[in-house]
Amino acid sequence: MKPAGPSRTLIVIGAASGAGAPDWATAEGPDALRHYRVFHDTPLQHVEWDSILRVPREAQATPLHAVAALGARLAAEVERVLHAGHFPLVVGGDHSCAIGTWSGVHHALAERGPLGLIWIDAHMDSHTFATTPSGQIHGMPLACLLGHGEAALTAIDGAEAKLRPEHVCLIGVRSYEAGEAALLHRLGVRVFDMDEIRLRGLAAVFDEALAIVLQGTAGFGVSVDLDALDPEEEPGVSTPVPGGLHRAELAAALSRLRGNPAFVAMEIVEYNPRRDHRHATADAAGALVDAITPLKPAPR
Repeated sequence: MKPAGPSRTLIVIGAASGAGAPDWATAEGPDALRHYRVFHDTPLQHVEWDSILRVPREAQATPLHAVAALGARLAAEVERVLHAGHFPLVVGGDHSCAIGTWSGVHHALAERGPLGLIWIDAHMDSHTFATTPSGQIHGMPLACLLGHGEAALTAIDGAEAKLRPEHVCLIGVRSYEAGEAALLHRLGVRVFDMDEIRLRGLAAVFDEALAIVLQGTAGFGVSVDLDALDPEEEPGVSTPVPGGLHRAELAAALSRLRGNPAFVAMEIVEYNPRRDHRHATADAAGALVDAITPLKPAPR
C-alpha cells in the first residue's frame, strides 16, 4: 500500500447487496446514490466511481450463497483499491456487504498489523444463525468479522477472524436482542449506546472510540449504517429506529478524521431509495462523506 494522505483518490465501490435483508430495495441504493451524484470532487480530493458489484447469477440460489459470493468479490476489489494507494468508500446495499468490505481491508493491512473499526449503527449486527430471531444475514456481519458464525461467511478472504474485539467499538446502538448483546459482552467489545451518547455528548464518545481503534492497529475504518441517524430527519432506510443521531452531529464527529493517515476506508450502507423523501437521506450520505474530505493540505 502507498502512504495514506489527502492526495489519495476516493474510489466509490458500489455493493448492490439485498439478499441479506428482508427488503431487497437496499440493493438499489448504490445505483440511486450514483444517479443523485451526492459524492463530489473538492480541490483536494478527487472522487471516482468504480463499478457497482452485483451478486453473480449462479450464486442467487439462497441468501447465504448470494452474500458469500458478493462478499468475496467485494473483498478483492477493496483490497485492489487499497494496494493502488487509494481510499475505498464502499456504498451498500444491506449491511451484510460489510463482511466483504472489512475482510478486504484486513487482508490489505495484514502484514502491517490488525485493523480497527468504528461501527456506527442503530443495531449491533452481531447475531449468528444460532441466535438470530429473523434469520436475516444483515444482522450478522460484525459477528462474522469477529470470527463467529457460518463458515461460508467468516471464511471470506481467509479463515481467520478479521477483527479483534479490543480494536472494535459500536456507536449509536438502540435496538438489539439478547443473543448478540451477550456475544459482544463476552468478547469485551465497547458499545456506546444512545443513552451514553446523550449523557456524554457524541464528541466525547467519538474521541474514546478513536482511541480504541488506533491502539495497536495498522489502520482503522468506519462503517456507517444510515439507520444510525434519526428517521425523522433521514427516512430512507429499511429498519428505522427512533431517537438516533442527527446528521450535523455525526458529520461534525467524522470531520475529526480529515487527514488522519491511519483512516484507511469507509463504508455507508442500508440506503433504501424507495423509502426516502426528496433525496433527504441520499443527501445525508453525501454530507457524511463531505465531512471526511480534507479542506486543506495536511501539515508536513
